[in-house]
Amino acid sequence: MVRRCWQKAGKPRIIAETGAGQHGVASATVAARLGLECDVYMGADDVQRQKLNVYRMHLLGARVIPVESGTRTLKDAMNEALRDWVTNVDTTFYIIGTVAGPHPYPLLVRDFNAVVGREARRQSLEQIGRLLTR
Repeated sequence: MVRRCWQKAGKPRIIAETGAGQHGVASATVAARLGLECDVYMGADDVQRQKLNVYRMHLLGARVIPVESGTRTLKDAMNEALRDWVTNVDTTFYIIGTVAGPHPYPLLVRDFNAVVGREARRQSLEQIGRLLTR
């Protein structure tokens, strides 16, 4: 279904922003799977702190763009990703990974992350009979 949406829209590129790198790795994975170009914006300080995830994104074919402006962290990476997107909206999907922006973006992030939490809770109770404390 995701592949059909991308093909129908005809946008050959995705962009994302990431802080710790998990969203960047996920976006790079989607792009690799669908044969799309992928640029991931990441604050320059975060690039240094999260070298393993940066390496993973590169392995998946993504270009990691270190953001040198402002505090050189996620906030600035998001600003750069938004600038890119509004400039290239006809050819680019922005896979937002931060709980920010207009409705429905915060709800989407909240609801999809809740799926992971519910599954982790279920598996913890099923496998060890209790919830983890850390």
